[in-house]
Amino acid sequence: MARIEFDDVTKVYEDGTEAVSDLDLSIEDKELLVMVGPSGCGKTTALRMVAGLEEITYGEIRIGDKVVNDLTPKERDIAMVFQNYALYPQMTVRENLAFGLTLRHLSKDEVNRRVESAAKTLEIDDLLDRKPRALSGGQRQRVAMGRAIVRDPQAYLMDEPLSNLDAKLRVQMRAEIHQLQQREGVTTIYVTHDQIEAMTMGDRVAVMSKGRLQQVDTPQHLYDDPVNEFVAGFIGSPAINLLDATLQQNSGGFHVSFGDNRLPVDPSIMKRDTDLAAYAGRPVILGIRPENFADAALTPDAPPETRLKVDCILTEPLGSEIDVHFTTSGQSIVSSAAENADDASVHLGSEGGENVANLVARVSPRSRIATGQPAELAVDVTRLYFFDPDTRQRI
Repeated sequence: MARIEFDDVTKVYEDGTEAVSDLDLSIEDKELLVMVGPSGCGKTTALRMVAGLEEITYGEIRIGDKVVNDLTPKERDIAMVFQNYALYPQMTVRENLAFGLTLRHLSKDEVNRRVESAAKTLEIDDLLDRKPRALSGGQRQRVAMGRAIVRDPQAYLMDEPLSNLDAKLRVQMRAEIHQLQQREGVTTIYVTHDQIEAMTMGDRVAVMSKGRLQQVDTPQHLYDDPVNEFVAGFIGSPAINLLDATLQQNSGGFHVSFGDNRLPVDPSIMKRDTDLAAYAGRPVILGIRPENFADAALTPDAPPETRLKVDCILTEPLGSEIDVHFTTSGQSIVSSAAENADDASVHLGSEGGENVANLVARVSPRSRIATGQPAELAVDVTRLYFFDPDTRQRI
């Protein structure tokens, strides 16, 4: 087991494309770190540099206490699991699991011991005599995982290993991979474009955009305290609502206005975001997460000043909640996280027409809000987010 460190790592291709820029990141021993971001953000390139499949232009990568820049993949003592299972079709499951060990000239008894142990761990011990064509997608992925486990490596590198599975199986397999990693205690870097996968699996999550690390933290801290508008827009499903707004101050305190709407800013936010007062009288980007709306008809105690008049344009019943797409006065903004994003949930929320904001709320399943009808939503004003409109950094 080993710690993995990126020390100011940069990757520039021959055509001048900078795929990864100044990456400083440490993955602790036995940690499962998920790298997440849209296509082209540099997450897979970073993984491939650890594996030795891509050369490093600048910087150093260390596995344990060893700089591995000039080591071949074989010398790095890592195991990779890819999106495609890469199984040998002419071999049985047993032979697929044993192949890499045989190349390393391990004894037959040791090979058998490792194969049997990995197969039992992954619950594929009854499939050892089958060939890949006789396996389901989930079973093939378990065999691919088994080939990594039998190696007993210092680290696992996983590049979108669940992308080829259907939705239900993907949920099951991500839980199994997480449990397996915890049992084995092997340092793991897991790459995905799916932010839900990242949030449910990672001890920590590293969010990347355009080759640069935006933020690395625990999943809950990323959600609660995004450092910029990109992270706020990428983490959370449905995505955060963003609006052109103005922060104002009067004798009663601070409030934020957008279109014909005005919301009070809770004093706890002013205390938390100490730089926000300096933006009084200036434009800001206001962020409201869908789950921080509620059907005002179900929250009679919500103060009148926290309520918004809206027009419902679509409801999506999900059983445990209802997503309500609505318009209100103001101008909504599409998050920069939606640029080239693979996850459809990132695209929720869009720019409306002039002085019309298209937003989404997630409300109780008891709500009677109906498509095509006016409604009233209450806003949790203790959960507002503010971003600088020029830098897109959290205020």
